[in-house]
Amino acid sequence: MKKIAHIAFALLATLSVLKAQESPKEEDFYKIVTPPIPEGIILEVGGLTTMPNGSLAISTRRGEVWIVDNPTSRTPFFRKFATGLHEILGLAYKEGALYCAQRGELTKLIDKNGDGKADVYETVYAWPLSGHYHEYSFGPKLAPDGSFFVSGNVAFGDEEWWRGESRVPGRGWIFHITNDGKYEPYATGVRSPAGISMLNGELFYTDNQGDWMGTGAIFQVKKGGFMGHPAGLKWAGLPNSPVKLTEKQFFAERDNRQNKDDKGRAIKPENTGNETPQFLYQLKEKYDMVQLPAVWLPYGVHGVSTSELILDNTQGNFGPFTGQVFVGDQGQSNIMRVVLEKVKGEYQGASIGFRSGFQSGVLRMAFDKDGSMFVGETNRGWGSAGDANQGLQRLVWNGKMPFEMYTVKAQPDGFEIEFTMPVDRKSAEDLDSYNVSSYLYKHYPVYGSPPIDTKAVKVVGVKVSDDAKKVRIVLDGMRQYYVHKIQLEGVRAATNSWSLVHTDAYYTLNNIPDGEKLKVSELKTTRSGATRSGATGSGKAASSVAAPEKEHVSPDGKGKAAAGTASTSKIPTWAEVKPLLEKNTCLACHTIDKKVVGPSYTDVAKRKYSNEKIVDLIYNPKPENWPDYATPMPPMPQVSKEDASKIASWINSLGK
Repeated sequence: MKKIAHIAFALLATLSVLKAQESPKEEDFYKIVTPPIPEGIILEVGGLTTMPNGSLAISTRRGEVWIVDNPTSRTPFFRKFATGLHEILGLAYKEGALYCAQRGELTKLIDKNGDGKADVYETVYAWPLSGHYHEYSFGPKLAPDGSFFVSGNVAFGDEEWWRGESRVPGRGWIFHITNDGKYEPYATGVRSPAGISMLNGELFYTDNQGDWMGTGAIFQVKKGGFMGHPAGLKWAGLPNSPVKLTEKQFFAERDNRQNKDDKGRAIKPENTGNETPQFLYQLKEKYDMVQLPAVWLPYGVHGVSTSELILDNTQGNFGPFTGQVFVGDQGQSNIMRVVLEKVKGEYQGASIGFRSGFQSGVLRMAFDKDGSMFVGETNRGWGSAGDANQGLQRLVWNGKMPFEMYTVKAQPDGFEIEFTMPVDRKSAEDLDSYNVSSYLYKHYPVYGSPPIDTKAVKVVGVKVSDDAKKVRIVLDGMRQYYVHKIQLEGVRAATNSWSLVHTDAYYTLNNIPDGEKLKVSELKTTRSGATRSGATGSGKAASSVAAPEKEHVSPDGKGKAAAGTASTSKIPTWAEVKPLLEKNTCLACHTIDKKVVGPSYTDVAKRKYSNEKIVDLIYNPKPENWPDYATPMPPMPQVSKEDASKIASWINSLGK
């Protein structure tokens, strides 16, 4: 009888797992549509804006402005509105005119005679340039009073080509152009501020990973604020500067690591695994003008080259996320969803995956009047996961409800997660459905930071709301300022047992809110012992029995794959190695079969290196082995030997 009962239990468990696997993906809810573009038009999109008549205005990195009439029709009409401008990386519409940020000026474009072409190119304000290629200018963004904000990229050093420099005023700054054409410095500490944005009348910007920027991030911008990169502090002492932090004060706290070798040549600083890390929040504790990111975007997972923010104002025509924020990424060719909230006067929140698979790097977004999202793309010189050099695509919701985390909000003792549909109570009350960890990024002059000081956060208990739309997760070990990765691989929807389309949320906890904590008597604390993602909410291994990989079915139930068995091979599967590649930021530069910043893993496998050689190359890269790639790989001391060995074994399996 015991044997029969055991078999029956195993069968029920297997059926339960298989039922839970029948879950749709991003593409089953949001379709990427590529409009027809006339031959000969190259849209390296730098700016997008929807005009009052429904036409779409597009600026390009090639210095052109196009107007697209009937942009969502099968036969959109493209007409060139302006040409001869320089690297236009932003576009705005105001009172019948288009405004664009060229490399060196804010320009007003006016069609005086109504023939559909700009007759007047009027300089609103021209800012200084050193002539360095990296001095991009982004914007403009309209302030509530009709004035403009623009952001200025840093240049790079000559010998120290990795180090951001501000050679002229405005580089490494966000500045304000008043309605009467005057220049006002506004805030500094920015490196590559490609995503200057206005959300509900408040100024935000996004930055890219680089020196002093551990990963991509979203900041609210306050006048006089400093976001962490020191280049712009060179001009903080000017009479009209609102920033009161000086270079001397900054470098008294941080080592700039300007070291030289025995031949007097500059040494590029690299991450080392044995140093005592410093963090941006420590600088804020001493200088209150320092601004922390509202959201850190995990590098190689949600961010490589963070681009524009856009607010969903479609009133439900783009899905259930009205009032929330989307952020693009140029390097990853994807879009994330961002849930923001204010806690103790400061913004913070979570980044959640949304849609990948665009043909080129996502730089700009704009909503059409029908609720679909136009996505402007570019690749040239920057690299992206998408193969195309440029593109204009459209993201369309099909009206079906995805099972997603709708909001993630901080609580005094954990987080409250609201879902787009009711959850299955049994799965949601199982602590083994959750896995939480926290980590942070270094603040130093090295190009990017691995996530460090990673710790498992114990899930003490959960409480599901009466309507099963919300779950309170109570944690032991929350850390202020840290990113909390919240994984919900085991939570299922009530009606169809779907798993979440995106199971992970990355919440930046700048402040822990005050308020009443849940009582132990209110919590569910049961554990099933089922494997979810290789670890339980307590950070311990859950089970030695591997769960089958998820299969894909569409929302209508079609497309079910045959049930398979767990692999017994010693070589890690993609499902097993992907979290390691994400954790160690490998996917920021490498994909399985496409060239991005670095070679594909398939190309590495073709070299026939031994596993031991690949492990050595992770710690001691040889850029000369790959002369066709412009960006040399840095040493990766943060990768554990165990992870490196698994990654090497998996890479070599691709060549078999």
